[in-house]
Amino acid sequence: MNDTDKAIRSIIRKIISDIKVGLGDEFDQNFERQAFFSEKWQRRRSPLRPGGLILVNSSGLRDSIHKDARADSISFNSDHPAAAIHNNGGEIVVTERMKRYFRYRFYQAQGGFERKKEKDAGPRRPLTDGGFYAWTEKMSLNTEAKFWRFMALMKAGSTIKIPRRRFIGASPEVEAICREIIDGNISKYLESIDFKQ
Repeated sequence: MNDTDKAIRSIIRKIISDIKVGLGDEFDQNFERQAFFSEKWQRRRSPLRPGGLILVNSSGLRDSIHKDARADSISFNSDHPAAAIHNNGGEIVVTERMKRYFRYRFYQAQGGFERKKEKDAGPRRPLTDGGFYAWTEKMSLNTEAKFWRFMALMKAGSTIKIPRRRFIGASPEVEAICREIIDGNISKYLESIDFKQ
């Protein structure tokens, strides 16, 4: 391998390393921007975290972005179970299992699983469908419980629409960042060459 080949390989390694850092930071910043660069994410309608940041409840999705750098390429991906549906949007079909989870969250939101600390607190409230379906609008439900009750009352087979909220992927902004990094590295290399020799 001659000096020119070594220099070219070195430049490519540096470019890939810089893209890995640069795009990694930009994709992470999408969660702060609440947008995929300039494409704003649709606001959530859920009352669970009004005004809170979208897609950062536990940071699991944000922390799941992996960078896979090879000798001549780099890719960004996520192995989070909800990554694809959030990044691309789509519909989720409600299942009986989901309905049980929603009902569980309803009881949890109402404090149905908490034991009082007094000695004569008595047993926990039972998880009966009669109790669940007996709730009416006149009864005092907190906002979170109302949300989970609404979700639990959805019919199995109905769909929940998840809007597209891209956080990784190709875009004109990604291409511009890559182009700037490539041009910068090539310019530095050319400036370091003494053409007078």
